[in-house]
Amino acid sequence: MNTFFRHKGAIESMLFGSSGIRQEFGPDLVDLAFRIGSAAAAGASEIALGRDTRTTSELLEHSVVAGMLATGATVYSCGIAPTPTVAYATGSADAGCMITASHNPEPYNGVKLLNPDGSSFTVRQQAALEEALNGAHWKGWDEMGRLLPIDAVDAHREAILDKVSLSHPIRAVLDCGNGAGSVTTPDLLAEAGVALTGLNCNVAGKFARPSEPLESNLPYIGEIVRRRGAACAVVHDGDADRMMAFDERGRYIDGDRLLMLFVKYLDCKRVVTTVDASMAIEEIADVHRTPVGDSFVSEELISWGDFGGEPSGSWIFPGHSLCPDGVYAAALLCEIASECSIAEELDRMPRYTLLRRSCPVPDPRRVMAAMGAEEPAHGIRFEDEDGWYLVRASGTEPKIRITAEGRTPEKAEEMLEAASAALKRARRSLE
Repeated sequence: MNTFFRHKGAIESMLFGSSGIRQEFGPDLVDLAFRIGSAAAAGASEIALGRDTRTTSELLEHSVVAGMLATGATVYSCGIAPTPTVAYATGSADAGCMITASHNPEPYNGVKLLNPDGSSFTVRQQAALEEALNGAHWKGWDEMGRLLPIDAVDAHREAILDKVSLSHPIRAVLDCGNGAGSVTTPDLLAEAGVALTGLNCNVAGKFARPSEPLESNLPYIGEIVRRRGAACAVVHDGDADRMMAFDERGRYIDGDRLLMLFVKYLDCKRVVTTVDASMAIEEIADVHRTPVGDSFVSEELISWGDFGGEPSGSWIFPGHSLCPDGVYAAALLCEIASECSIAEELDRMPRYTLLRRSCPVPDPRRVMAAMGAEEPAHGIRFEDEDGWYLVRASGTEPKIRITAEGRTPEKAEEMLEAASAALKRARRSLE
């Protein structure tokens, strides 16, 4: 039985970022993985486990498994699988564990812990686990745990096919980035009736492109969509918890408009999104906002909301799972493309000017503290009637992220410059 408790509250976690533990790979991370496995197994007797395609993931998996088995847990191994696949399998266990650094660069890896409903461990659960890291959890030789393989990929795929149905076959482009989505999404979409042009859909161990599905990392997709006459393109990050997309004209769909597209198509009335999402979503639904991070969105969805999402490409379908599911989102986008012109739907949506900027900073938490932020990853938000800005520390990288939006381009630029100036003042104060 899972003994980790879940409550809202601002308890500081030193190891966890906004989406699990992520570090550059090295001996310290291998040692930490063993201790995390042991501490997790102290609170959960049955654990679903999977890994992404990074060259270091198998080693980290072995280290985590060793800790779990030493503490007496039964571990259900999903092998290489997307994070949402492991989350779905966790529904039949006490907890889940995914070895991944998601969209981070290849030198990074990490560990993400999951609840049976698919949500990430909350801040309080993370703090409880950190307290348990140095405890003695080992069992005797006659109480060691077991490692059992399971077919999580087929179960996840069938669950999605039960909910998604294309009105007619379409052509689509799929780029898995050589990540874990390669073992799930191509077969799923093909079975759903999609004629695929697959890119980077093999488990290569290395990424053919940067893992994060940003427009700047995907300059080739638009032309392929137009040349193949595709109805859309879908793109994953390293563990396929994210999905970004292109319309049939080969235009990249930013996360704010993709959020609105899903909300309108699903006819959702109550939407949970993050503080960095466009204010345009408030014109089509009631909105609750959370700090950036899928764990916060998931936690809010437990008590309120029909759909949740982040502009970064995390889409949560609470009737399916509280884990961001890029595989489900890919199938749903293809369903939408089979019923209407995505480009025309996007052109009808309200839109304001939204600007985003990232600033590499050696110690972002210290800088955000100098700005007066109570929690660096939650940041500082300023707003008036015509716009807003948010300055926050990244939860996954040594960066500070700035987001600004205005009802006019001029107002957005004004907000961006005000945020940048505030950040500069804070950095100077620390010199």
